Amino acid sequence: MLFVLAVVGVLGMVLVAAWYIGAKARHGGARNIPFESGIVPVGDAEDMRLSIEFYLIAVFFVIFDLETIFVIAWAVAFHDLGWRGYTGASIFIALLLAVLFYEWRTGALDWGLKRRVRGPARYARAAEGT
Repeated sequence: MLFVLAVVGVLGMVLVAAWYIGAKARHGGARNIPFESGIVPVGDAEDMRLSIEFYLIAVFFVIFDLETIFVIAWAVAFHDLGWRGYTGASIFIALLLAVLFYEWRTGALDWGLKRRVRGPARYARAAEGT
């Protein structure tokens, strides 16, 4: 009970101190707008156009981030799964490496200006002069 009271007391002191200290830093132009740490937004979101490469990289990140969850789950259950689990995880990782190599070879992971080209070999090529 004494520990709970001590935690609640320290938490209360921290919150009160943050309220008084933070109140001085909160006042001011763009700091009241919850976007980009105080940078004043310019224009509307509907008018802003983002490159398709931004979304492509974001999707690749999500895919390879989810892959990490499967590999960690396999590592936790390594002893229970045995060689069948090891073989399955090895095939899974090999497929992911093949996909990553394909994305690298096609230019999907390149940043910068791109010019789309039709053809089975490559679908993205850096613009001339870059």
